[in-house]
Amino acid sequence: MSVVDLHTRRLAHSAPAAPAAPAAPAAPAAPAARPAPAGSPPALRVVGTPAGRPPALRAVKPRPALRLVGTPAERAVAAAAAMVEPIGLKQLNELAELQTRVDRKYFVPAAVFRRMIAELAGELRVLDIDGRRTFGYESVYFDTPELTTYKAHVQRRRQRFKARTRTYTDTGLCMFEVKLTGARGETVKQRVPHPEQHRAELTDGALAHLRSTLGQAYQQDLPAGMQPTLVTTYRRTTFVSRTGEARLTCDSGLRALDLDNEVHDTGTHVLVESKSGGQGGSAADRILRELGIRPVSVSKYCVAVAALHPELPSNPWHQTLRRYFTPLQAAA
Repeated sequence: MSVVDLHTRRLAHSAPAAPAAPAAPAAPAAPAARPAPAGSPPALRVVGTPAGRPPALRAVKPRPALRLVGTPAERAVAAAAAMVEPIGLKQLNELAELQTRVDRKYFVPAAVFRRMIAELAGELRVLDIDGRRTFGYESVYFDTPELTTYKAHVQRRRQRFKARTRTYTDTGLCMFEVKLTGARGETVKQRVPHPEQHRAELTDGALAHLRSTLGQAYQQDLPAGMQPTLVTTYRRTTFVSRTGEARLTCDSGLRALDLDNEVHDTGTHVLVESKSGGQGGSAADRILRELGIRPVSVSKYCVAVAALHPELPSNPWHQTLRRYFTPLQAAA
């Protein structure tokens, strides 16, 4: 069995792992922040074990994060967030319940991103928690040794899914999520709380949730051998329309890694996901069209697999990798 080394380091203001993730309000864009502790918790290493035994989780000495700091994309996001009135997490969740939605994704040049938010500033609010408007995310993705879920996306199968834990690194809140593709192409996300200290493991509860979700949505059995495959980290800022009909998540500092290799974005573009409840799109979609920015078909997981495993079929993401990501490099 392969060994997956999750060389992820928490940001300096991350909180220590909690014994279990508490029940959370529906669709939190990011959890409420708590005071930052001194130092950072140890990184995670997931070690493959003999067949029939689950991966083991143990602490390893953390190393400096490789996130690009002060890139054009990060500066553009910070400047744009400062233009917009704030909204709290509870208000945002009450305003925009978008677990079932239509997503459009764009790589937006930093200067164009600032212009777009400037034009929409009067119509948007930005998530603000204790003065923070940008939040750290860590995702651990699970797949079979044969990368069955990745290949289903490459082949554009109708019944495809992704399974991951998502940790909000500013607080330590962790969720296990299953993302499905609906009958009309919409994204459906089902999520349950997950213990942060086991975020690189499929616990009994996570397996039960995955099995139930796949059975109900696709009448599909749980794939055999699901295990941690790779990790992504990034920073996210969330905007929501005043009517609650649309949400923009804006990501920068994206990094993906496994035991052997890693890759990160170039820092020149913001990955914008426009999430709306209908096929018509949002005001942001219309502005981006007018500015000549077209949506792209991109999945963080699939792009990460394609970047970390250049020997695999990856035609849908060749241009994305060439334009927006650095060359593959050995993991430090």
